[in-house]
Amino acid sequence: MSEVTMSETKNLVVERTYRATVQELWELWTTKDGFESWWGPEGFRVEVQEIDARLGGTLRYDMIADAPEMVAAMKKMGQPLSHKTRGTFSQLDPHRGLTLTHVIDFLPGVKPYESTIAMELFPSGGNVRMVVHLSAMHNAEMTRMQLEGFTSQIGKLDKRFGAAVSASA
Repeated sequence: MSEVTMSETKNLVVERTYRATVQELWELWTTKDGFESWWGPEGFRVEVQEIDARLGGTLRYDMIADAPEMVAAMKKMGQPLSHKTRGTFSQLDPHRGLTLTHVIDFLPGVKPYESTIAMELFPSGGNVRMVVHLSAMHNAEMTRMQLEGFTSQIGKLDKRFGAAVSASA
C-alpha cells in the first residue's frame, strides 16, 4: 500500500514500504541498469547517457515514449516522442538518501527552471520505507501530471517488490 500527500507548499510526498533491501533500492536510483529498469511512467522508458552518483555528479537521460498508445498520444498532442533530461545529484548520503535536481527545459513556452526529487530510505526489519519528496512544477496542471507520472513509474517498483504496508506522511 502507499500514501501520497500534498504539503502546504504544494510539494508532493510519495511513500512506499517495500520488501527489499536498502542496497536494492539504492541501486535503482544510482546505477544505469537500476535507473533504466523503472524510471519513467508506464508506456515510457529511459536511456541513461550518464549517471555519476556522487555529490555534484551528473544524470543525463532520454525519456522515450515506447508503448504504442503513448506514441499515438504524444503524436496527437504534437509532442516529441522523446526528450533529453539532465540533472545533478545535489545531495547524497549513501544508502540513506539523495536529492536529484533536474533542469526542466523541455516544455515549450516555459522558462527553464529546476525541480528536485528527494528520496530517503528507512530500513525496518525485512522492509525499507522509501519517502520521496517532489517539488511542485510551474503550475497546478503540470504538478498533477508530475504526480500521475511518478505514481505510474513507482508502480513498477510496487510490482517488483510488493508495497508491504501503508506509511503516514
